[in-house]
Amino acid sequence: MSRFWSPVVHTLSPYVPGEQPKQGGLVKLNTNENPYPPSPRALAAIAASFDRLRLYPDPGATALREAIATRYGVAPDQVFCGNGSDEILAHTFQALLQHDAPLLYPDITYSFYPVYCGLYGIKYEQVPLDAAMRVQLADYRRPSSAILLANPNAPTGVALPRAAIEELVAERLDRLVVVDEAYVDFGAESALPLVPRHDNLLVIQTLSKSRALAGLRVGFAIGQRPLIDALERVKDSFNSYPLDGLAIAGATAAIADDAWFEETRRRIMASRERLVRDLSALGFEVLPSAANFVFARHPRRRGAELAAGLRERGVLVRHFSKPRIEDFLRITVGTDEECSRLIALARDLV
Repeated sequence: MSRFWSPVVHTLSPYVPGEQPKQGGLVKLNTNENPYPPSPRALAAIAASFDRLRLYPDPGATALREAIATRYGVAPDQVFCGNGSDEILAHTFQALLQHDAPLLYPDITYSFYPVYCGLYGIKYEQVPLDAAMRVQLADYRRPSSAILLANPNAPTGVALPRAAIEELVAERLDRLVVVDEAYVDFGAESALPLVPRHDNLLVIQTLSKSRALAGLRVGFAIGQRPLIDALERVKDSFNSYPLDGLAIAGATAAIADDAWFEETRRRIMASRERLVRDLSALGFEVLPSAANFVFARHPRRRGAELAAGLRERGVLVRHFSKPRIEDFLRITVGTDEECSRLIALARDLV
């Protein structure tokens, strides 16, 4: 069948998502999903939209863009919405990152970035994190067309302060800086307040994590109008209706429910701190995390062996067979009960 493939397909190494198991009874701490149900207001808004499924959704997701604009103090035309932050990243790669000079991003980061570079033919250079798995700004002072940073980084969970992001943005006004903030709501400083004064900054967020809507697939980007215009041009040349009516309704209500949002993220951050303490007590090295997961390794156990042992006992975590991080486990912060089960099993394995 490969004789019908386009040339680019032969060169692609597709992204591999975390396991979504078919059997029940597993503690699922491998894909950074929120352990709590979505906002009741979001669920009610989704249910109230069922009778409109015969109609096409608003192609501009106007109500959602206005809710996001109100929440973050920007204009609606500075907001772009898409089918999860992954789709927005894909549009960003195609619309804004195809240039002669290379794109820079860390060597250990979200593994979709090199996939998009391969898909869209983008030149890139991977910039090594330091020995503590941190981004060093000095390493990005080299020729480039753009810088892409996940902040907090994935899979490490380590975050840069907002001042560091602004330093990168301000150093060269001819270079775009894209900040992927999928996990920012769990303790990091968002770069969104920098957008009004920097036209070379694009910030991307998702409702999958902190608003427990991974199954709804909603993300958004905020930037000054020329950047958003570029994303809209690509979107409307690909799919005018990336968000269905249920997604728009649920996401709009979720953005407005600050009380649910604050309580849920507080619970997750408190559970994260307990998980870090418990892992550290077992001898794990745990990187400082500002995300809804931790990145940890044990000096006496291989990462693959620990991941396999936990899975045999009914707990899923994420393991990456990659240089520098092959002995680490990325562990989603679940409920306190789920985290306690993980710790009890890890105690027997280490």
